[in-house]
Amino acid sequence: MIHLDMRGLPPCEPFERILAAVDALPPAETLEVLIHREPFPLYAWLAEHGFAHHTQAEESGVFRIHIHPAPPAA
Repeated sequence: MIHLDMRGLPPCEPFERILAAVDALPPAETLEVLIHREPFPLYAWLAEHGFAHHTQAEESGVFRIHIHPAPPAA
């Protein structure tokens, strides 16, 4: 699992860094992102580009997002 901590970064920077990390993500790997706000625009981008995600909101206000290639359609 590859970890990316985006907490506290100004707008646009987390999105750009996450996209760069996703572009370099090996096929069987998962990217774990920690971020201080829920990145709704990212979810649409991931779906459009063949990635799935799971988001967990923590009590601390941090969002933990696991991103991986979406399984092929049956």
